[in-house]
Amino acid sequence: MLELLNFYLIPGLVLGAIYALAAAGVSLVYGVMRFANFMHGDMMTWGAYAALVAVLALGISPWVALPFAVAATIPVAWAADAAFFGRLRRAAPAVLLISSFGAALMIRAVVYFVFGPTPQNYGQGLVPPLLFGEVRIQQRHLFILAGAALAALALHLLLARTRAGRAMRAMADDPDLARVTGVPVAGVIRLTWAVAAALAAIAGTFLAIDTELTPMLGFNVLLAAFAAAILGGIGRPWGAALGGLLLGLAEELSSYPFLAGEPLLQPAYKTAVAFAVLVLVLIFRPQGLFRGMG
Repeated sequence: MLELLNFYLIPGLVLGAIYALAAAGVSLVYGVMRFANFMHGDMMTWGAYAALVAVLALGISPWVALPFAVAATIPVAWAADAAFFGRLRRAAPAVLLISSFGAALMIRAVVYFVFGPTPQNYGQGLVPPLLFGEVRIQQRHLFILAGAALAALALHLLLARTRAGRAMRAMADDPDLARVTGVPVAGVIRLTWAVAAALAAIAGTFLAIDTELTPMLGFNVLLAAFAAAILGGIGRPWGAALGGLLLGLAEELSSYPFLAGEPLLQPAYKTAVAFAVLVLVLIFRPQGLFRGMG
């Protein structure tokens, strides 16, 4: 039981928390602007490398570098919207999707050019785990869970308690009615990009802290983020966050030896869980757990 908790449930919650942040950003953009943003994964990468620059330049920890990661990622999202998505706002969703994929490749090319393909890290060194009796948890995992919870609380307060958040929800529920009733569409779109970019930067930095930095960092989890968003109900950020937690747990638990001491899936194949969840949800419940948008 302790093996299940220490080596599967806790890492699954950590991975799920990262997926939750990424999926909430994907879902938010889809809800307000009605297109699948394939640039989101590379915004995660951009934020993670921006944190690395702050760590190396200022000699700070990656946790303290999070605001720098967010501040560096938001202008990239705004620039992409001004250069591409804003000009294609009335185009078919497929056109926006392809343009987001092109923007993602541009961001990735810049990362490759500046930092190269070699994996890097934040130089944290080995930190002993925290022990609570026989339960052990890595310090970075504790900070990731706490940071994800704070980010989720901030998102909830923004969407539920502020005028800007209510405008974003109005755009997500009925964009035409929102325009007619005087919702400042341009401002809502800018805010949506800022929030999605902030979530991407935080998720990317957390993922880099837990693993390592590579130019493919965000792209490698993009499918899982979309699977989580679809599982929770596309366009529903809280549903996407829950989908991310469930998917992270499912991935880690899939390699636990439930039957006769053998894992259900070899660890190398556990990322296939995201593919399986995505296909099954699309077949049996395409609206997701919380009846997302069509």
